[in-house]
Amino acid sequence: MSNSKPCQSNPTSPLQFLNHLLDQCLQTKNLKSTKIIHAHLLRTGSFFLFNLHPKLIFSYATCPNSNLISLPFLFNSMPRTNPIPWNQLISTFSHQSLPFFSLYTLFLMHKTGLPLDSYALCSALTASASSKALAFGKNLHAHVSKSGWSSSIYVSSALVDLYAKSSSLDDAANLFDEIPVRNTVCANALLSGYAEAGLWMDGLQLVRNMNPLRLEPDSYTLTAALRACAGLSAIEIGRQVHGFQVRRIAHMGSDVCLLSSLIEMYGRCGLVGKARWVFDMGGERRDVVLWTSMLGAYGRNGNFEQVIEMYKEMLMQGTKPDSVVFVTVLAACSHTGHLSRGLMYFESMGREFGLSPQPEHYSCVVDMLCRAGELDKAWELLNEINSSSSVGVSAWGALLSACKDNGKVEMGRKAAQKALELDPGNAGIYVVLSNLYAGAGMWEEIGELRELMNERGLRKDVGCSRIESTMTCLR
Repeated sequence: MSNSKPCQSNPTSPLQFLNHLLDQCLQTKNLKSTKIIHAHLLRTGSFFLFNLHPKLIFSYATCPNSNLISLPFLFNSMPRTNPIPWNQLISTFSHQSLPFFSLYTLFLMHKTGLPLDSYALCSALTASASSKALAFGKNLHAHVSKSGWSSSIYVSSALVDLYAKSSSLDDAANLFDEIPVRNTVCANALLSGYAEAGLWMDGLQLVRNMNPLRLEPDSYTLTAALRACAGLSAIEIGRQVHGFQVRRIAHMGSDVCLLSSLIEMYGRCGLVGKARWVFDMGGERRDVVLWTSMLGAYGRNGNFEQVIEMYKEMLMQGTKPDSVVFVTVLAACSHTGHLSRGLMYFESMGREFGLSPQPEHYSCVVDMLCRAGELDKAWELLNEINSSSSVGVSAWGALLSACKDNGKVEMGRKAAQKALELDPGNAGIYVVLSNLYAGAGMWEEIGELRELMNERGLRKDVGCSRIESTMTCLR
């Protein structure tokens, strides 16, 4: 502790000084210093005089290589009449992504006989949602019902969020309908669950019902609605949401999330020009999120040359690309035949921007090499980096598809074997391999593949298309 600096305020009380030292231990994750402070408090008799239990507990829980042997004693010495330190711990653990400690603290708090207020319940429900601890959350729900906290909009919203994030959307919807007084936060919690599950129609219906419920949509609501419109390719409803934003939200150009959602919605609906108009609204506030959305809109609609030109513009503007940007750019280079440029961009990921290539980046490079007829180089690349963490099934699938087009049966067979090792239930690999055998007249092998697919219960996906039907307008 000799290196610790005292508080800047002068003079300072012993409590302030110890708080300052513990804050430093928390910042530096210094377990040794934490133990020295703990020992000092015990030796001087200040342990029960100063209420430093929450910080000591949190420091022991977060320090690396801590065996947590002191935690039971510290919890047992927590005050049995004052819930504030307990609430502080539950909330801190929850916000610091330590849900187990948050729920354990709540359990001990309840065991000591302290009443659980809305603050403790909301923090614990948030921890249950983040850790997908649905069983524990249901126990909390039962306690909420028995203790009368169901009337609290904050606790009810946390419960809806728990069920939504745990994919229990029917329970979340039923609970939402039972809440006597609902607010926008509660509706957004359910809307988030619908979005994560891809239930776009349910999400749009919830947004439409907010007006009769006298709930005012906020930026999150409108972002989720645009995401649903993008998922459904529902351009007319998307335009209505856009119009609602223009009428209700001042300075909409400063909300990057809304602009990004608008760009994605227009891009998925094929209106690239409209997406670019929204992108230009961002002006100087355009960050990597907006650039990524616009690049994705161009790439999704086959405007690959514009992707490459916009990437150059992005670098000139001084915006650092992320891994998602490189997926779009590498795919554009693959489709336009810019092999050397694509390989240069791929190498720049780590050299210039410190990004580690992910499986999707390797898939783009393999596809790029295969489109250029460099199947042997693609095979060599995949074997050099052959690990499940770096090479995904899509990379081997791209090589298999290229082998089918070029009649390379043996290489295609090996690529299919590698792909099926990663994803044995991928019916698409069997279909492409079957087409490869068909091109080579290998009918017996095709029969064996079909028998193997039947044994494993695999079926070829049936293609489908979607057109927008007349839907009820948002009001």
